[in-house]
This record gives sequence, structure tokens and C-alpha cells, in this order.
Amino acid sequence: MVAFACPDNDLSFYFIFLSRFCKKAERFCKKTVICIIHKIPGILRAVAQNINNFFNHLPYFILNHNELLLKGRTLQTLVENQSTFAAKNSELHVFETHQQAENVLLKFDQPVLASMLEGKKIMKLRDKNPFDFVPGESIMMPSGELMDIDFPEARMDRPTKCLALTISSSRIEQVLALMNEQMSRADDQHWRFEDFNFHFSNDVAIYKIIQKLMFLFAEDHDSKEFFIELTLQELIVRIMQNRVKQTHESEVIEQRLTNRMAYVLDYIRKNLHRTLTIEELSEQACMSLSGFHKSFKTEMGMSAVDYINQQRIRKAARMLADPNQRVKDVYCECGFSSPSYFNRVFKRWKSLTPKAYQKRRGRKDQSDLASA
Repeated sequence: MVAFACPDNDLSFYFIFLSRFCKKAERFCKKTVICIIHKIPGILRAVAQNINNFFNHLPYFILNHNELLLKGRTLQTLVENQSTFAAKNSELHVFETHQQAENVLLKFDQPVLASMLEGKKIMKLRDKNPFDFVPGESIMMPSGELMDIDFPEARMDRPTKCLALTISSSRIEQVLALMNEQMSRADDQHWRFEDFNFHFSNDVAIYKIIQKLMFLFAEDHDSKEFFIELTLQELIVRIMQNRVKQTHESEVIEQRLTNRMAYVLDYIRKNLHRTLTIEELSEQACMSLSGFHKSFKTEMGMSAVDYINQQRIRKAARMLADPNQRVKDVYCECGFSSPSYFNRVFKRWKSLTPKAYQKRRGRKDQSDLASA
């Protein structure tokens, strides 16, 4: 306890003391508030990182959940043992093969999306040479398509697993009609489901939709059918966008004179080394800025800026496969204005910094040489 001596009835002392106390309290509060404000970004980043980690690991939880469900099934055959979950306009089939096999035939009477879960198949389809079918890849096939399948690596302790999602033709047509009504393409082209096999690598969105459908089909919920229908609609839209994007990219030379988007994609490829603006691209497409932005995102499933960054990162990844390539040369050649921005974009697409990616590629190449 601090004692204060002051003349009797002299109130000025108390006013001075109170004034000093208030000033010190004000300074203390200001420091506290400033300290808290400075810590908020770090707290928010930590919260965002935890949320992001949760959702990144969610697909693995869903997959493990379905693995637990499959453990309760009865193994009827060692080749293409089938577990089926049915819904109104679709069916989800999970196939397991526990021994090597060749020339296994499979066909569905509805359009089907096949997606690999574990192991490897060799697929033989009518319009393609035999190819490896591995996790992270899918094939969209029309009804009645005959698959001839080999299982070169299936074992009892490491079965090959594949998902087959059949979708009724009427449901696909409903979604396509909605897309043509609300998602108009450039040059008055229509969205349509074509009679050929579409083999593609799953992007993050399609991968997560497939995982979500696995969960929904196995879930016991009163609104299960409604949830499945909504998720199927998104899946169809994203597959169609993926197909159009792949067509534009693979046939850009043939289409660039007759298709605006193909012409713009070719223009982007040729100018990745320099700054590209949306205004410039819209002029190349002979479209208004808003019309170009909407058409590009509708057809490609991403914004023009994201597409440019994706192509730049692909080019950078190819260059970084050379262990002697300098990161500075790579980001300049790929059209990035600064190393920090290049690092940030590269890590967003590849989950690694450019240097870490280059080191990993170097270790992989050395491992491949040692095993050759």
C-alpha cells in the first residue's frame, strides 16, 4: 500500500493523481489493443490453416469410412467382386479384384463414370490403344460400352479397386438442358454428351465430388436422394467443362481458326513468357470484357487468370525437372513478375515450393535410374 501525503482539504492533489492515473491507463489500453491487433493476422492464419487441414483430410476420412463399410461385405469372387449402392437416377458400384486376371469383360446399360481407387488396370476400349488406368484417373463412357480389362498387379493382400458410377441418360440430358439454358458457350455451341470414351485426370473438385458421393450412397439419411441428385448435377457439369477444356487444348491447332476459345488458348500458350491481361485476351476473342470473362469461366471451369497461372506452373514444372535449372530463370521465362509471387502460385498448384519440387524430382529421377 502506497501512502500519499497531501494537505487537508486540498483537492488539487487528487485531481492531479487522477489525471496521471487516467493517462497511464489510456497508454496501457492502447498498447494492449495494438498488441492484440498485431496478433490477429497470425491467429486468423492459424485458424484458416486448421480449417484447411481439416477439409484436406476429409476425403481420406470419407474413403476410410467406405473402406469400413466394404469390410462387412461377402466376398463372392476374387475377380471384380461387386458391392452396389442404388439411388433414383444412379448406382454406385465398387469392384475389388484379389488376383491377377486378363480379358475380364464389363458393360453397363447406362452411361458410366469409372474411377480408379487402388492398384492398376490395363483398359482396352474400342477407340483407344490399351492404356494403364491408375488412381487419380477416370473414364466417362456411353451406355453399352464394352470394357476389356487386365489386372496385372492384383493380389489377395493388395486388391485392385475401382468405382463405377452409372447415371441415367435422362438425368444427364436434364443437366445438359439446364447448362444450355443458363451456361451459354461462346460461338453459340451447345453442351452435349457425345458417344465416345473420355479419359481424364481428376482435378481437385472432381476428386472431392467422387469422395462425397461414396459417402452419400453409403449414408442412411432421410434426404439422401436429394443430396445425391445435387452432387450428381455438379459432377456432370464439371466433367463436361473438363471435356471441353481438354478438347480445346488437344485440338487447338485445328480449332483456332473456327473457335474463339481455342484461338485464345493458343494465344496464351504462345505468350506465357510475358504479362497477359484479360482486356488483351478479350480483344483477341473479339468479345466484350464481361462476355469473355463469363464465357471463359463457363467453358473452362476456371477464370482466365487461373488458367494462365495453371499453364505457367505446368511449364515451370517441366523446366524444374532439370536439376541444373535456376529458379530465377524459370520464373522469368514463365512470365512471373517476382520470385515471391511465383513461389506463392507454384505452391498453391503443386503444394511445394519450386526449389522443393525440383529436389523431389531430382531424387525421383535418381531412384528411377537405380531401379532400372
